[in-house]
Amino acid sequence: MLNRPIRNIQDFLLSTYFADGLRITFGVLCPSLIMAQFGMLQFGMTLSLGALCISIVDSPGPIVHRRNAMLITTVLIVIISVLVGITNKNVYVTGLLLVVCSFIFSMLFLYGARAAAIGTSVLLIMVLSIDDVRPWKEVIWYAILILCGSVWYTLLSYFIYRIRPYRLVQQILSDSIHEVSNFLRAKAKFYQEGIDYEKNYAALLQLQVVVHEKQDEVREVLFKTREIVRDSTPQGRFLLLVFVDMVDLFEQIMSTYYNYQKLHQQFDEVGILFHYEEVINKIADSLEDIAFALKTGGKPNLSSGLAEDIEKLKEEILALENNKQHNDYNTQGLIALKNIEVNIENILGRVKTIQRYFNEKEKKNLKKNDIDVNKFVTKQSFDVKLFRENLSFGSSTFRHSLRVAIVMLIGFLVAKSLDFAHSYWILLTILVISKPGYTLTKQRNYQRLIGTIIGAFIGMGILVYVKDKNALFVILLICMIGSYSFQRKNYVVSVLFMTPYILVLFDFLGMGGLSIARERIYDTLIGSGIALMASYSLFPNWEHEKLKEAMVDIIKANLNYFEQVTLLYYEQNQSLTKYKVARKEVYVNTANLASLFQRMFSEPKSKQLYIKELHQFTVLNHLLSSYIATLSFFYREHDFVHSNFEELKPVSNNTIYLLSQSAINLSISKQEPGNVPLIRPKNNLEDKNMVIAEQFELIQKVAYDIYKLTEKITV
Repeated sequence: MLNRPIRNIQDFLLSTYFADGLRITFGVLCPSLIMAQFGMLQFGMTLSLGALCISIVDSPGPIVHRRNAMLITTVLIVIISVLVGITNKNVYVTGLLLVVCSFIFSMLFLYGARAAAIGTSVLLIMVLSIDDVRPWKEVIWYAILILCGSVWYTLLSYFIYRIRPYRLVQQILSDSIHEVSNFLRAKAKFYQEGIDYEKNYAALLQLQVVVHEKQDEVREVLFKTREIVRDSTPQGRFLLLVFVDMVDLFEQIMSTYYNYQKLHQQFDEVGILFHYEEVINKIADSLEDIAFALKTGGKPNLSSGLAEDIEKLKEEILALENNKQHNDYNTQGLIALKNIEVNIENILGRVKTIQRYFNEKEKKNLKKNDIDVNKFVTKQSFDVKLFRENLSFGSSTFRHSLRVAIVMLIGFLVAKSLDFAHSYWILLTILVISKPGYTLTKQRNYQRLIGTIIGAFIGMGILVYVKDKNALFVILLICMIGSYSFQRKNYVVSVLFMTPYILVLFDFLGMGGLSIARERIYDTLIGSGIALMASYSLFPNWEHEKLKEAMVDIIKANLNYFEQVTLLYYEQNQSLTKYKVARKEVYVNTANLASLFQRMFSEPKSKQLYIKELHQFTVLNHLLSSYIATLSFFYREHDFVHSNFEELKPVSNNTIYLLSQSAINLSISKQEPGNVPLIRPKNNLEDKNMVIAEQFELIQKVAYDIYKLTEKITV
């Protein structure tokens, strides 16, 4: 525990966030420093501006996508810088160009996060060039410098990747394993006496969203990197196998869901649940060691005494079974304790398997994994038809783009009417705060305000008390690295570093001191106010508008997951690819629904529709996917086989019918509730068949509860 803060610092310094911060800082600062040596700092600043704009689209991902995005952005920002430079003498033409560009480049949200980053980058160069009126010859020279700065950063990023092509995958995979470890710790908290179940469950759902996001980042980089997909090197095969096993491990962790309240009622007195928590946390420690080893290139170690702890758990369970004075223990509670212990053993076994991959001899002997990677990645279509189809008020992206265009125009008019030296900060604030949804805009608004105000006071303190230019340069360097390192991890911290960085930079350029800090706060307040009011009143996008679609999607995903798992029992040679794709879709849609649920809480009370029902629905679907995962592990890990599976087909078919009807209920409003009976499996089954039969019955019961809840929502 004492070493954990040190480990966290080391982990951050080895992360992709800090690597991004160093790369962007070097790429942006280097041109200015070099040109300053020749007395051409102004040219250097323009080169740095080009590099800064390109860095926005250089987020983690396949190098081909990053390279293409940087090249496209380079062309666009050069064109826009020329257009703005030629037209910014006329305020009406500039205003019209700002509206048109704001709309078009905001529509790029349709094509994913990287395309949206391209739009942001182009609008950034436009905003920064609006007040920069100069002769047309200087405009061309300005555009050439922007081009050179952009090409410089693109080459730098590409060169760094080529030096260590696997480094990015190692960092992102490490982050995803770390989040799985956090998820496992949240699971362990359910074994604490007096735990707040609702609060811990909400935290668990939020962590599940984060795990999915991290795993999706890994898929994006891992499966779209040709060297790794071709398995051409032992390192590529190693990374692929670690990720595949980690996804299976996460499913195994997901499957361990029980009625923890009943377990506490029965076993709190004997203290066995505390030992479960200890063992699970030790496994989480082992996962963190694996994550850290991926970044450092070392070998992970298993937490000490794990095998002995599991043996002690077995002995405690046996002692409870043999304790004649406590007959209450000889119930479903003891069966649950046994099942949890078996699951822990299986999880530990998979952790040991992953650890063995780190052995150099093992790496050389790793076999190619037969995975159809194309089915696990989302392919983004850049079709003009998609753009045309979304040119209507039915599209949330269209409403967002129209809102951004209008708000940018309002900000432009306000900026022109104020006698501020850097009024373009109003437009910059609007640009970075405006998001497609009200909740995201509100969140980014608060983050921007808090970071700017605190950062401005810190910056003013630095300028008042630090006079040495060398010390100021070191502070500038630290603030730049901090700002760029935290821009994806924690936006408040990023802005907190960014504001002193800007103030110190302006001081170096001899363009003001404390007055700049006050102006930045004023401009941020004005821009934040305009953006937030517009997100509430101007073509708003409320989360409840997407609610039923997200609910239908998760029901269909769980339905497909259940069908693929049952096929494992029906068909002897069932391909695991379809099963794993179905599992991935459950994770994706679960994360989407949980994120939507969290965002709804930040909206006005009048817009928080179906909050109670949505909470119940989210819990039930989490239970459903957990029970289905357990069913899959009965087949894949425990080798449980039902001798006559035809007996369970009625239960399976009824579950499928219930889930299908649930999706229909949400899609088509019904006037009155229906009546679908539950089907019971035969009671005279053999013991080895009862485990599977009971699991199918559990899944059917949850499907029935979901069906009745969807009727309640629609009726």
